[in-house]
Amino acid sequence: MSAKFAMTLRAQWLGRQLRELREAAGLTLKEAGAFIQRDSGTISRFEAGIYPARTPDVSALLDLYGVVAPLRRRGLMRLAGEVWQSGWWDAYSEDLSRIVVDYAWVESRASGISSFDALVIPGILQTRGYMEVIMSCAGNGCSSQVDRGVEFRLERQKVLAEHEPPSIVAVLDESILHRVIGDAHIHAEQLDHLLALSEYSHIDIRVLPFASGGHASHEGPFRIFELPDPYPEIAYVETAAGGLYVEGDQVRPLMLRFDRLMRECHGSMESVGMIDAAIRRLRSSKTEART
Repeated sequence: MSAKFAMTLRAQWLGRQLRELREAAGLTLKEAGAFIQRDSGTISRFEAGIYPARTPDVSALLDLYGVVAPLRRRGLMRLAGEVWQSGWWDAYSEDLSRIVVDYAWVESRASGISSFDALVIPGILQTRGYMEVIMSCAGNGCSSQVDRGVEFRLERQKVLAEHEPPSIVAVLDESILHRVIGDAHIHAEQLDHLLALSEYSHIDIRVLPFASGGHASHEGPFRIFELPDPYPEIAYVETAAGGLYVEGDQVRPLMLRFDRLMRECHGSMESVGMIDAAIRRLRSSKTEART
């Protein structure tokens, strides 16, 4: 199957909503297929996201299922269009996993992103030098693969400079400030970059201090994406075996967890002060090492 027809997160979303609408209408796969002159297997593949439905088929199915509310119908038709629309991220589908490519699409559609990280700075806020070290340490293959991954991540960061960028709230464990990635120069450059980003009105960087003790997310990092209709609430959770998406009711516990982390971390100004102090310590130790 060509990359164009590879199952994507948005195809799965569209398929699930079509299935829910069909079931609510009390229709079988065979009845829905007969209406658009398709067999039941094709309708099943549409609903599973294995093969995304074309927009004329979606429009006809919405007629059959009685979807007449303008806002709901426009949202579903927009999603149907996006399923077949290629973006810059699709050029990386042969080099990166589907879940990573889908991540860039979700990020590009988000109106808000809330994140917690305990080991490294989130990719969307990283400098080139920092991400090169991170990807090399992760064992992501040969230098050309690392270069491709860095290129992809830098392309993702362009969303921060768009006319209507997403609101970013990034909670960083204090250990991130002190764990030197690469060398003192690379790490200080990265922390400088955080300070520069914190000056943007749509970016809020918070530090969770050691003094907070036990915190709400010992299981590790996660992201919560605010998306417009008809997309569901979605979160991305990182694991040692790779990332996974959770949706709907499963997102709520992560939202509550993030709220607890926000209560435990420093405010914006105090967090900026901690980042600045970490930079000064790095540069001071570097100067002492030369003397």
